[in-house]
Amino acid sequence: QHGLDREITSRYDISVTCTDAGEPPLTSKKNVRVDVSDVNDNAPRFTQATYTANVMENNVIGDSIFSLTAYDPDTRQNARLNFTILNSVVASYVSINAQSGVICSQKSFDYEQLKHFQIHVMVLDSGVPPLSSNVTVDVVILDQNDNAPVIVNPLPEQGSTVMETISRFAEPGYLVAKVSASDADSGQNARLTYHVFQATHRNLFTISEDTGEIWTIRGIETKDASKQWLVIVVKDNGIPSLSATVTIVLAVKGSDMIYSATSLPKDYVFSPDLNLSLVIALGTTSIIFLVILIILAVKVHKNRNDVGHQYNSLNICCCLESRSSVNGIQKASRSLQVPPNYVEVFGGDPLSQSYRYESCSTLQSVKRDFRTPQTCGLSTAIKYTQKKTIGKENPGMISSEKSNCRVNNEVRCQRRKNNLLSLDIAS
Repeated sequence: QHGLDREITSRYDISVTCTDAGEPPLTSKKNVRVDVSDVNDNAPRFTQATYTANVMENNVIGDSIFSLTAYDPDTRQNARLNFTILNSVVASYVSINAQSGVICSQKSFDYEQLKHFQIHVMVLDSGVPPLSSNVTVDVVILDQNDNAPVIVNPLPEQGSTVMETISRFAEPGYLVAKVSASDADSGQNARLTYHVFQATHRNLFTISEDTGEIWTIRGIETKDASKQWLVIVVKDNGIPSLSATVTIVLAVKGSDMIYSATSLPKDYVFSPDLNLSLVIALGTTSIIFLVILIILAVKVHKNRNDVGHQYNSLNICCCLESRSSVNGIQKASRSLQVPPNYVEVFGGDPLSQSYRYESCSTLQSVKRDFRTPQTCGLSTAIKYTQKKTIGKENPGMISSEKSNCRVNNEVRCQRRKNNLLSLDIAS
């Protein structure tokens, strides 16, 4: 009724019964087993369309790197499989076992030279005609940390030593140099970090772990060496970690004449530092300015004392002059025969109230108490001039007119005093 498929039903059991036409009919039964023979009608099959094989570099030659599996529904000769590599390019890299499908390496792989390749494999049965199938195997070479970092900048001139220069006046944060390195590995094996391994002064320089930039931490001082040695180490992040080092010699500019204490020449003369000279000059200027201020303050204080002393002397002079004027008035009063109860008042304005006069019944008891301003020196000079003039013109009249002249002079002097005092108060 339909074709037989051994892969579906490989065996049939048939029961055959034979019956005659007699009375009674007689029967006979026979069981027949039918085995369906195989025909090579099925090609070999792989479990996946593609495969990926991860192989660590530096592998051992001859080691198995992968194993292929295929199956064929047919039987016997039709199911006997053979594996073959189709692309001859990779035949130098790997080989395959024809019966088992195990792939072995033919060389030690280097990730830096060969990262991946593909293997095209064919499986073939032994039927007639033979049937086959193909599959692709992607071989990925895994990186191993087998390459140390390589310094690419700065390039060493003598061995692993690099010469650089830096100014002595470099401020904190000054970019001194930049170290660059590369690693042929990949991933974490190529992740590099930079460190200061050795330094003349560890508190003078620092380096960025990621970029390799070398910066100054502080300013370069006079006591610091004129040549700074830095040993920079570059490490990768592989296991185990590999590293490379470079030595940088930094020559400090502006310090050619600075030597160590053990290598000073005999005729060497120290030159003062510019900053120290500026500080000394500024300090000297400040001290001189302070001394000048002190001298000026002393002079101002002395002038104030002299003015006060002159003022006191002038007051004393005026007071003495006033007393002598009172004596002159008393003497003139005797000559003029002033009547009793005579009161002498100089100046009619209210400003003359600062002067107080007292009178008694007798001429000998006339007294005068007053406070004289600083302008009384003018009356004294006028009185002295008038006396001197009268004495020179007629010495004989001094005895008879001396009293009258004094009275007049005193009157004028008092009036001038009052006028001057009025002007001072008004102003």
